[in-house]
Amino acid sequence: MTDSEKIPVLAVVGPTASGKTSLGVMLAKAYHGEVVSADSMQIYQGLDIATAKPTPEEQEGVPHHLIGCVPVNAAFSVADYLALAKPTIAEIYHRKHLPVLVGGTGLYVSSLLSNVQLAPTTQDAALRQKFLKYAKEHGNIALHDQLKALDPEAAAEIHPNNLVRVIRALEVCTLTGKTFTACKAESHQIPSPYQSLIIGLTYERSVLYERINTRVDQMIEQGMIEEAYHVYQNEALRTAYHAIGYKELIPYFEKKMPLQACIDKIKQETRRYAKRQLTWFRKNDRIQWIILDKSDKKPEIMEKCQKIIAKSGEMCYNIN
Repeated sequence: MTDSEKIPVLAVVGPTASGKTSLGVMLAKAYHGEVVSADSMQIYQGLDIATAKPTPEEQEGVPHHLIGCVPVNAAFSVADYLALAKPTIAEIYHRKHLPVLVGGTGLYVSSLLSNVQLAPTTQDAALRQKFLKYAKEHGNIALHDQLKALDPEAAAEIHPNNLVRVIRALEVCTLTGKTFTACKAESHQIPSPYQSLIIGLTYERSVLYERINTRVDQMIEQGMIEEAYHVYQNEALRTAYHAIGYKELIPYFEKKMPLQACIDKIKQETRRYAKRQLTWFRKNDRIQWIILDKSDKKPEIMEKCQKIIAKSGEMCYNIN
């Protein structure tokens, strides 16, 4: 497949609170596009505030896909994401619109644009529950040590506290008899059907952290505590505990910690998450970064993006 035969995809990535949602909408409006979300928590139904789903007002009439389309109690993997995202992008392209991929879940973005071949797998619920129970009884580090024994390379790449990925890697090792790393290598053998340009958006660390703190305060004002309490009361919604902003409030609901201390914990965990996102994305040398400061407004940000697009040797878009 030649580059001219590939589907063009414009991607916007970066840490939380960097302004990806707003930029994605601006780019979609300028280049006759539709937004495809690459966020592992926004894909679930409900959970609107803590996951920072774009409101109808923020979407500004631009079609958004893969947001709020999966039941919150459903198991959902990167393979399942690819099974949804690939036909969605193809449909957008066939409408003669530009797919604009927007999100901070690096594994989704890299797996999609690299055309990783992962068939949605039947989850072994009993096996996953066994690993989860082990982690609860012995700690995340102990479970991570099991992965380290089976696949040291995968263990080096996955943080012990990322239970979802640790358990998934252990599940693959157990069910296939191969290492998770070997399965990943086998999945990269077919060339990508996408001609992608990836724009990374972030701020200097102090400014980004300030934006994160402000954003959490805004979420509290919008009703995140009430949303989190609803999750806390409903066993079927426990998937939501993977989203920052829910589990940190449990001590408050159980009268073990004052509210402000829990809010401070949400801010701290969000800052740590942003750092992990940046670490992931900076491994990809194809990302063209825009480092913003406080004074940058939407027109300036858009102008910087348009310069990157115009200079790109990989693809060319015409503004409608």
